[in-house]
Amino acid sequence: MKSIDEITDLLGKRIVIRCDFNVPLSGDVITDDGRIRAALPTLNKLLDGGAKVTVLAHLGRPKGEVNPKYSLAPVAKRLGELLGRPVALAADVIGPSAHETVAALADGQIALCENVRYEPDEESKDDAARAALAAKYAEFGDVFVTDGFGVVHRKQASVYDIAKLLPSFAGYLVQKEVDVLKALTVDPKRPFVVVLGGAKVADKLAVIDNLLKIADTLVVGGGMAYTFLKAQGIEVGNSILDADNIETCKGYLESARAAGKTILLPVDVRIAPGMDFDARQVIGDVSVVAVDAIPADQGGMDIGPATEKLFAGAIEQAATVFWNGPMGVFEIPAFAQGTKAIAQALTQVNGLSVVGGGDSAAACRQLGFSDDQFGHISTGGGASLEYLEGKDLPGLAVLEGN
Repeated sequence: MKSIDEITDLLGKRIVIRCDFNVPLSGDVITDDGRIRAALPTLNKLLDGGAKVTVLAHLGRPKGEVNPKYSLAPVAKRLGELLGRPVALAADVIGPSAHETVAALADGQIALCENVRYEPDEESKDDAARAALAAKYAEFGDVFVTDGFGVVHRKQASVYDIAKLLPSFAGYLVQKEVDVLKALTVDPKRPFVVVLGGAKVADKLAVIDNLLKIADTLVVGGGMAYTFLKAQGIEVGNSILDADNIETCKGYLESARAAGKTILLPVDVRIAPGMDFDARQVIGDVSVVAVDAIPADQGGMDIGPATEKLFAGAIEQAATVFWNGPMGVFEIPAFAQGTKAIAQALTQVNGLSVVGGGDSAAACRQLGFSDDQFGHISTGGGASLEYLEGKDLPGLAVLEGN
């Protein structure tokens, strides 16, 4: 991949950049601007060099229709505050407003087109339809920069197809993400500990397959842990269970033993009779039990205090740690402690600690941790997992061939 440092004569150059500004909103208020902040080094480099910058980005899933709920207006406002310069927001993506807004840019100025996912062909499976849309995006610039790591695993018009039409470069964010992921997959410093959480084993099958070959220890928490426990013959009450993958988990446990690897599972859990997810309230009382003592009518909602110590001990002695997926229903205070303990342990790592984006990154910030307490917080949970699965990511592959 060519770096933006290789772009010659930025002054007056028209640059189209793909960013990932898919930020969480409460109404029209951004509740976590981490992805916007992550784009600042690249944007400042281009703007300070006098380029005319047009940003393509998405928010949510408007499914090819204009929906004010998914407007990038809050993003334009916050980006302008962080850059310390105005960000012109076009009222459309490739229509008259976008063309007028881009044409009006002076050297060192920036414009943001509306949500690219308002365009039906942005995510089309039809190669020709995507290519036609990408050609319209390409009219806005002489050079393309990709800096939205959270979408590089998608073959979309503003990610993949436009890079085939213009000289293309990787922004600083994408370069950093790839460098970190290479450090995890190519001769990582050991001990190498991988921490996986989240709800379903099925979501992580391929990454478990690949990382069991590389990691020394696999720490499994969150909802997916109950399928592993069931694979050991432990009854898990009404805890979340991926019944289709019990035998798969049994195979992982056997493979790990045969290879001299360790899979750490919870030894105790916080349980409750139920949850009201909409109201974010626990139904009934919260208690802590050993994993083999979960009542039939209750379910595990978070790892317990003994498990927190067990998991933290494995993490803190590691030289390299990758974490993806919370340990419990962290959005509810009663079940946030396990995830908080994992985050705290990562801050104590004397080596490379990587938070793999998605819910894990959101949890860290919600629980009061700052980004600089970790070695790296990825901006792309899905992209980082697919990279760790060993997949080719279209948005990166197209840069390498450009």
